[in-house]
Amino acid sequence: MNYEKHIISKAKKLGVIRPRDVNAPRTVLLELVGKGMLERTGWGLYQLPSLEVSEHHSLVEVSVSIPHAVVSLLSALQFHGIGTQSPHQVWITIDVRARKPRLTYPPLHIMRASGAALSAGIEYHQIEGRRVAIYSLEKTIADCFKYRNKIGLDVALEALKEAWVGRRMNVDALWRYSEICRITNVIRPYVEAIQV
Repeated sequence: MNYEKHIISKAKKLGVIRPRDVNAPRTVLLELVGKGMLERTGWGLYQLPSLEVSEHHSLVEVSVSIPHAVVSLLSALQFHGIGTQSPHQVWITIDVRARKPRLTYPPLHIMRASGAALSAGIEYHQIEGRRVAIYSLEKTIADCFKYRNKIGLDVALEALKEAWVGRRMNVDALWRYSEICRITNVIRPYVEAIQV
């Protein structure tokens, strides 16, 4: 089998690849890096040097390295184009029982959840040829209120107001996720205030 052609073809199709994506010996990947045909972007991550990356490239890298993670909170707000936050870490949510990821780059801020709080509101978006799990805008806003002591109430309020003014959220979905996150009583006065 011609590993080089296979690997380059996969890299063109998927953007960021792992050794298991190409089913080739790691030494072949390292040879391609040495020849300048691939570049290593992180632990076990490779891409073509000519790959045009989007502003959400770090989300792709995290998604490839940690497939069970969901992009959440500040990173999800940034993806949805809500608020003024520009996080220097990728915010993800993983299961409470999951091992701590070994990824060193991009830097991570890890939240943990279980049950419906983890699985509800996940949307899948195609970014650079990869499927990335990101919480919906309504679930993200509910999570912002849930974790208001970590990210700041001002961030949660800004997200709620901007989503409402821009007519970008479904209030019924927001109430559903607020119940799942157990913050209905916390968020109710703010939602009622913006609806006036």
